[in-house]
Amino acid sequence: MDAFILQILNGLDKGSAYALIALGLTLIFGTLGVVNFAHGALFMIGAFCAVTFSKFLSFSYTVVDETQKDFLGNPLKVEVPYIYDMFGQSTGDAIIDWAVPLSLLFTIPVMIGIGFIMERGLIKHFYKRPHADQILVTFGLAIVLQEIIKYYYGANPIPTPAPAAFAGSFDFGAILGFDPNTIIYPYWRLVYFGFAALIVGAVFAFLQFTTFGMVVRAGMADRETVGLLGINIDRRFTIMFGLAAAVAGLAGAMYAPINSPNYHMGMDFLVLSFVVVVVGGMGSLPGAVLAGFLLGILESFASTAVVLEFIPGINQIIIYLVAIIILLTRPRGLMGRKGVMEE
Repeated sequence: MDAFILQILNGLDKGSAYALIALGLTLIFGTLGVVNFAHGALFMIGAFCAVTFSKFLSFSYTVVDETQKDFLGNPLKVEVPYIYDMFGQSTGDAIIDWAVPLSLLFTIPVMIGIGFIMERGLIKHFYKRPHADQILVTFGLAIVLQEIIKYYYGANPIPTPAPAAFAGSFDFGAILGFDPNTIIYPYWRLVYFGFAALIVGAVFAFLQFTTFGMVVRAGMADRETVGLLGINIDRRFTIMFGLAAAVAGLAGAMYAPINSPNYHMGMDFLVLSFVVVVVGGMGSLPGAVLAGFLLGILESFASTAVVLEFIPGINQIIIYLVAIIILLTRPRGLMGRKGVMEE
């Protein structure tokens, strides 16, 4: 039972990232009808927003500290972060320690801006083009963004630690009645799952309970009729593209302590996220979230030693096998609209 619960937690951890990226992909496809292969790059850029913000907070200048001596008795030169001058050492250390959560305030406007630029500068010219053209141009854009990140940040992963308060592990089994240290799970991974649930809930609440969201949902169902009512639906869809980019960026920023950001992490998640979207149903937001968590849990169980002993390598292909089965039996996905992907 303890191993079962641990694999569920691992699955929810993976599924959180899949669900957040797939949610943004589905928002773009559902509103604009665009297959955006650059969405994984937005996830990567979000992670590097956290890296950039952390480095910015750590900018320092050199001073000579007379109280510290080297082995020859000379005063040592020490690095003092500029933030100490503004907030003091104790507060400055706390701000630097919480750099990743605080980077969300930086990530949101940056990602919305990037989303607007992408949509207005490139994507809008491909609305009425075949999906194959959309895939080619957005995939090319993803490669360009990936190489830009590689040029400025290098090819090696950049460790970006979580706050010290969440650096350890949580004895999850103790609250379930198991012996101490039976089910140990990293705090930050639990935080990431809670964060993903919050973002997903916020997106659904925004679409369900705000006037803007209701108009967007109406436009997703019947774009022409909404336009005939005098509503500028194109402008609202552009805003939704920016919000989808922000969701991907936030997912990447909070994922930075789990997987050290590197220039190809967007591609690592992109294909899996498209599989999640297909399984959940193209254009179905609930389907994208449900499939993200289900496939994350399935992949987690397929990675156990018991399963790998009988079927070596199954953890690498299990998601694709499920996608094949779904496409053969239910082409529109688990919760897709009838007629979508069924022609």
